[in-house]
Amino acid sequence: MNIIVLPQRGMYRLFFHDGRRVVALGTVELEKTGKGYRPKHYQIKHFGKRHVHKTPTRELIGQLREAEVRLAVRDEGFESFLADLQIPFGVLEACRMCFLEDRVTPLKKKNAIKYGKELICEECARRELRREVGYVGGMGALSYGHLEHLLDLYRDLDRVLGMVQPERAGAATTLYDRLEAHPVQVTSHLAELPLPAKFIASAGVESLMPAQQLSVDAGLLSGRDLLVVAATASGKTFIGEMAGIKNVLEGRGQMLFLVPLVALANQKYQRFKERYGGFLRVSLHTGVSRLNLPETRVPAERDLRASIVVATYEGIDHAIRCGKHLGSIGTVVIDEVQMLEDAERGHRLDGLVARLKYIAPQAQYLYLSATIGLPGLLAEKLQAQLVRYLERPVALERHLMFLERNQKIPTIKNLTSTEFRTTSSKGYRGQTIVFTNSRARCHIIADAIGKQAAAYHAGLTAKERRDVETRFAEGKIAVVVTTAALAAGVDFPASQVIFDSLAMGIDWLSVQDFSQMMGRAGRPDFHDLGKVVVLAEPGGTYKRDTKHTEEEVAIMLLKGEMEEVAPVYDTEGSSEEFVANAVVCRGKIDDLRRMEATMVGQTEPVLDLLLEQNLVRKAGATIELSDLARVMAEHFIGIERLTTIRQLVGRVSDPLDIIAELECGEGDAIKPPSEGKKEFGAKKKEPGKKKEPGKKKKRGRK
Repeated sequence: MNIIVLPQRGMYRLFFHDGRRVVALGTVELEKTGKGYRPKHYQIKHFGKRHVHKTPTRELIGQLREAEVRLAVRDEGFESFLADLQIPFGVLEACRMCFLEDRVTPLKKKNAIKYGKELICEECARRELRREVGYVGGMGALSYGHLEHLLDLYRDLDRVLGMVQPERAGAATTLYDRLEAHPVQVTSHLAELPLPAKFIASAGVESLMPAQQLSVDAGLLSGRDLLVVAATASGKTFIGEMAGIKNVLEGRGQMLFLVPLVALANQKYQRFKERYGGFLRVSLHTGVSRLNLPETRVPAERDLRASIVVATYEGIDHAIRCGKHLGSIGTVVIDEVQMLEDAERGHRLDGLVARLKYIAPQAQYLYLSATIGLPGLLAEKLQAQLVRYLERPVALERHLMFLERNQKIPTIKNLTSTEFRTTSSKGYRGQTIVFTNSRARCHIIADAIGKQAAAYHAGLTAKERRDVETRFAEGKIAVVVTTAALAAGVDFPASQVIFDSLAMGIDWLSVQDFSQMMGRAGRPDFHDLGKVVVLAEPGGTYKRDTKHTEEEVAIMLLKGEMEEVAPVYDTEGSSEEFVANAVVCRGKIDDLRRMEATMVGQTEPVLDLLLEQNLVRKAGATIELSDLARVMAEHFIGIERLTTIRQLVGRVSDPLDIIAELECGEGDAIKPPSEGKKEFGAKKKEPGKKKEPGKKKKRGRK
């Protein structure tokens, strides 16, 4: 029998332990006499019996002599009492919280959890964790399982609770993991490479970064096609510049530098104009606004035959679909090539690459991305050499906090103001990008932060967006609050990225989207460390039929791996690309098949459907397009949308009503008098078809 002695409020509790469990509880007081400390008021209760028995103190002394005595806490009085009676004793480190429930759990290295200034057992730590998490409410089993895993990993309850309690939060308690920076590598000086002297003098670069060196070693300057997958701020743009400007100056043809966003195109145009505008013509092609407003008048050359053409995907594709002639193309740079996976635009980028390869088969093709799943497979599909450099130029800390929605904005204010007060060794103040799920939420957060923050999204005018970009670049504002508009690579040198939401609109982010957005934190020329902070709402959702809650999605995204780029296009996307390809190759059936074979994604067979609708017709070895089919190609629409337009034109006279119906896409803009249902021909998205993080789905324009 073991007797464990616990001093408590002027008396001592005695736990009689048979090696497996507590079988009896006793209490005793000590009084100081002329002979030393002696017991009084001893009573004992045996488990399984109702009554507490007052027991003579001599019986206690006998029990102590027969048992192994352990003190849970060192106590001068009881130790003196035992010494007077020559009763040996030891000290037992046990869980205090177990004592409160009449249990004894000895603490050892493998089962002890730090909690405040003491150690408690694993069972009590897990129970305390469940209790604290219960106050937050709504947390799913996956999230709680993650917290238990962290408890096992850290052996520190306070650190884990820091993720769910803002008042306890700190850098140490919320840290999920840390991605270290790569060691400095020896790379070539620009002057050592076979590059034109004009380029070397204008590039503003002395030595290559590691990803650039790997690209040179893989054949960049000898005309090889490359897929370059490297972290944000690893110098991918300059890889395109080296090959593109070299090919221009050596007479191989113009460089097309293609990007997904107008804002990104404007930035690249300004960069190239400043560096190379003195000896090369630089052009911008992003489409022209029909509104004659000051903010839509961009002072840029728009000649498609310029030496360097910076364009959006759709900008250059529209020119090709309309039969406009480019110059002799020597280099095509596809920036942010992970857009092949985009549900709305992926098929268009895929088709554009196929059309460019048909027009300029001799050109060098460079595909750039920070985030690609299984890039080796994509490189094979693109017939390009893979250059992969996943090391970050700046270390990145990833933090996870579980917060109720009303706690998010105060937390964001605190995190952003703290970051702005820090200055890196390079002399730059810390700045933050906050990603959220809607334009309205952008303004709510920015207004709450105050003058140091600005909202940034596609709903702003071009002038307003440029103003935000300039003020952020000059360090005049601390925070940009945005939707997905920045995720594709607009160059904001932020040291910190905060996720207010893990959704865009009502749909969860994919692992690829999350990785792309996360990669915006930390730039080697500005910062010593990048930070990513994920604020996840336990139980939070943005639509009814979702399988997971926000804090569960956070863990899946942080742990997730990107999947192979293997899109499958639906009838709408497939028919749009078919007619666009037919325009470029003048309907030659053999050429159409070859172009389709070069596409990364899988298209549906749509020729029979187009023939049935009299949109095309066969004429020997060619396909002849009707006027409507050419409209499909020029205006980026497929057969389903064309059918809807034709039906609307037949019964709606006002063009604005037709546009409203097409933009709503739900059939609610116009209702025939006899119908209360959605418009015929209007395609409605099925709920729940958005890909969950880490899950594969068919790609295509809905």
